Amino acid sequence: MTPIRVLIADDQKLFADSLTIVLGADAADDVRVVGTAHDGATAVEMTRELAPDVILMDVHMPGIDGVDATRAIHGEYPGIRIVMLTTFDDDVYVHDAIENGAVGYLLKDIDVAELAAAIRAVHAGSFLVSPSVAAKLAASGVSSCREAVPSRPQLVMKEFPDLTRREAEVLLLVVDSFDNFEIAERLGIAEQTVKNYTSTIYAKLGVRDRIHAVRFVQNRSGIRSDSESE
Repeated sequence: MTPIRVLIADDQKLFADSLTIVLGADAADDVRVVGTAHDGATAVEMTRELAPDVILMDVHMPGIDGVDATRAIHGEYPGIRIVMLTTFDDDVYVHDAIENGAVGYLLKDIDVAELAAAIRAVHAGSFLVSPSVAAKLAASGVSSCREAVPSRPQLVMKEFPDLTRREAEVLLLVVDSFDNFEIAERLGIAEQTVKNYTSTIYAKLGVRDRIHAVRFVQNRSGIRSDSESE
């Protein structure tokens, strides 16, 4: 039997390395980890190089995050099965991941044997969501991920397709009147990284500063700050 080729994308090197070891020990001969990536851009590059059958993708990673990487990979290789493996069970993340091509959304507290079984299942064509995530979606009245209301980042990305998801998140926080330090705190990134993001955003939007960016977004898309939307 040809083994299922798996790529792991997770910015926590210890977790990725440990998962490689335990999958190799517990998944018999039908699941083989062929590589690990620690950010979204590397995941895209390694997908092109290694042609995995299944990708286990974290949501939050530096640079290109897991959702953007999923969208890029799915756009080039729609046959590759991408499963989000993360600690975040927010239904917005679930919806965004599925909308961008993921065929599963699992939490990292999953048992190794269950994860191996999930890899086999998605490779065979199944769609999987962790029970706790499915229960949360059901409790919120969403019977299918594709029925969820689009998130604010999705709305921004639809209006401004050149922006990545992370850039959309930063832009929305700018619209919400957060300064660079506050944005860095909320997203768990360095303040200089926020400055880099805003410079890129301004260039993509064709504006010169924060004030003009907010006006441009509001005038073109109708998106307002959270406080104005309430």
